Amino acid sequence: MVTICLLRHGETGYNADGNKYCGRTDIDLTERGIAQAFRMKDLLADFEFDAVFSSPLKRAKNTAAIASGKGQETVLDSRLIEVDFGEWEGKRPEEFQKEDPQSWDNWLSAPDEYRAGNTGETAKEVIARLDSFYNELLDQYDGRTVLIVGHNGVNRFFMASQLGMPLKNYRKIVQENSALTLFTLSKEQGISLLKLNA
Repeated sequence: MVTICLLRHGETGYNADGNKYCGRTDIDLTERGIAQAFRMKDLLADFEFDAVFSSPLKRAKNTAAIASGKGQETVLDSRLIEVDFGEWEGKRPEEFQKEDPQSWDNWLSAPDEYRAGNTGETAKEVIARLDSFYNELLDQYDGRTVLIVGHNGVNRFFMASQLGMPLKNYRKIVQENSALTLFTLSKEQGISLLKLNA
C-alpha cells in the first residue's frame, strides 16, 4: 500500500482569466498560485516523502518544488501531464461550447469514446497512461509515502476511475488549486480516499 498526497498545481493566469482550458499550454503560477503552494508546504510539513513526482509542466513542477518543502528532487513524469484538450485549448468554456456545442455534448456524455476538443485525448487514453504510472508506483513504493502534483483533469479522471464512477462523472469531483487530496492505494483494495481539498 502506498500513501499518496495528490495535489493540483496552484493558480495560473488561465485559471484566473475565466478558467481558460490550459491543457498542454506551459504557463506558470500567478502570485496567488505561488502563495497557495507555500500554504501547502506548511500543511505538508509533518509528512516525510519517500519521493516527489510531478507533471513536467511548469505550473505543476513549481508547485511541487515549493510544496515538498525540503529541497527534495522532483521526478518529472509525462504520464502525469494534463489532458490534451485539442481545440478547446486556451479558450473559456462558454467560448468553445458556443463554437461547437456538439463536441462538448459528446465529451460530457462519453469522454472515454470522444476526444476532448475534437483533436485531443479520450478519457480512456488518459486512464491508460495514469494506470501505467500508478501501477509502477505500487511496485516501487509499497509501504511508503509520496507526493504527486498533477492537474485538475487527470487527477479527477484517476479518482473517478479508482472509485468505480463512470468516467463521464469525473467533473463531479472538485479538486481546488493547490489543495490536498490524501489517499492510500493498493493492488488488493484499490483506493481509500482519506481527504479531499484539505
